[in-house]
Amino acid sequence: MSIFSSLDPAPRDPILGMTEAFNADPAPEKVNLGVGVYLDETGKTPLMAAVRAVEQDLATRERPRGYLPIDGMPAFKAPVQALVFGENSPAVLAGRVATMQTLAGTGALRVGAGLLMLASPDATVMLSDPTWENHELLFSRAGFALERYRYYDRATGAVDVEGMLDDLAHAAPGTIVVLHACCHNPTGSDLAPEDWDRVVATLVEKGLVPFVDMAYQGLSVGVDEDRYAVTALAESGIPFVVANSFSKTFGLYGERIGAVHFVCSDAAEAARVLSQAKTVVRAMYSNPPTQGAAIVSAILTTPELRALWEQELAAMKDRIKQMRVEFRSGLEARGVTSDLEFVTAQAGMFTYSGLSLEQMQRLRSEFHVYGLDSGRLCIAAMNQRNMGIVVGAVAEVMKG
Repeated sequence: MSIFSSLDPAPRDPILGMTEAFNADPAPEKVNLGVGVYLDETGKTPLMAAVRAVEQDLATRERPRGYLPIDGMPAFKAPVQALVFGENSPAVLAGRVATMQTLAGTGALRVGAGLLMLASPDATVMLSDPTWENHELLFSRAGFALERYRYYDRATGAVDVEGMLDDLAHAAPGTIVVLHACCHNPTGSDLAPEDWDRVVATLVEKGLVPFVDMAYQGLSVGVDEDRYAVTALAESGIPFVVANSFSKTFGLYGERIGAVHFVCSDAAEAARVLSQAKTVVRAMYSNPPTQGAAIVSAILTTPELRALWEQELAAMKDRIKQMRVEFRSGLEARGVTSDLEFVTAQAGMFTYSGLSLEQMQRLRSEFHVYGLDSGRLCIAAMNQRNMGIVVGAVAEVMKG
């Protein structure tokens, strides 16, 4: 009898499984709004000009392919800290931030969860309701019990700030709270700066441990503005964790490049935390790859490339906003009478459409438009060529 015979088939991943179903659909006109990837007007993942410039330069050099240190490329860490925490961040200057290069944002979350399991194995992790589907798998597989805090008000299409604060206020001290810095996935609804101030004050007062997921810095308002939550937490003085990714913001999905940052009480504690985080990585994958780190570090430390990257990122953000406007106006022009203000008020790559499971299933089966069962649609995958198909299909299912 096989050792594997007791294993049942795992449920299909709700996001990647949707892409599999889309690829298997023989319909000549079909649209995939399920996967979280930015696509340009041609429907392709763009190669950013800043990235292309660095890759062309790297291709002319003879570089050995030796192992990186466990915590990553040394030249990568300082510019990434400046991006995430801001130039001349007091926490960084004081040596309170321990940074690890990771396998994208998912790896950053998993390394952070592994370190927190070493530090506080009996803690509970609170996730927003709703949240990115992989958060639940990541933290549960790391060994944590999970709870939820109120976040999205489906009636208004906005954040339930009072419900969120009430749930945090009743959490046990030491609870780990996973927060979305900006462009909340899947809802697209974000806290305003004044709301973040109240959340941070509650986290401090109740002795909770923030874990910030920041995968979309620059795709909401701007690079500086989108780290408001991180800056506010750093100024509060409490320990916390940040995971950030360069998949969406640099178009480096396949390079799997990200970082995890442990903000500690002092430099001595940061050194101890880094040493333990290295053991977490050593037991998983030993050390990270080089190419993504080389690209990101070169862009962030070369003024001309940094300016070009920020220009490209702003253009991506603006195109997404324009797709929101066209999606909303298209639905209204087709007779959808429900309030669609939330579509243009939300930020980032996704909209939480409010469509039911049955409506999402109908979108796929009748119109070959694919989105998640939760109602999440990827605005960043819409373009002038598929907008008519999407709007027509969504209008039909919304009108019944």
